[in-house]
Amino acid sequence: MTLVVSPCRLPSKEGLNVKAPQGETGLTSKISTYEGRQKDIRKLKMPDIEVWENQYADRDYVVELNIPEFTCICPKTALPDFALIKVTYKPAKVCLELKSLKLYLVEYRHIGIFHEHLVNKLLDDFVKASHPLWMRVEVIMNPRGGIGTTVSAEYFNKKR
Repeated sequence: MTLVVSPCRLPSKEGLNVKAPQGETGLTSKISTYEGRQKDIRKLKMPDIEVWENQYADRDYVVELNIPEFTCICPKTALPDFALIKVTYKPAKVCLELKSLKLYLVEYRHIGIFHEHLVNKLLDDFVKASHPLWMRVEVIMNPRGGIGTTVSAEYFNKKR
């Protein structure tokens, strides 16, 4: 199977073992496959997330979204990572449109990304699209190698 992806996406298996610098004979150093691949996560171009007008913007209420089948790629191994994503927010003038949100999230199936970067990228993009009063994004990764990871990030609108 051959995957064609951009530089921020799946890590290459080439160059895992690199010869040691001159003067260090017989040594092989391991170079991480994700070295330098997470630099521009904030600039990663993703599909647009659409919104719709909130006709109850005068009322405080909370929207909870649960995405139980999220997948992305481990930037170290290029194996799939699975997660439950929970998004909780107080909408202001607009709400997140769910179909475009699904299309946005599916794009991560081809992206190698650390869990900590993932939650912050999601929060940045969701806030940029919807300008909520408050938002929390929680990513609960399925355990791999006996270690489960949960990462969360919050946004507070200071203009309220």
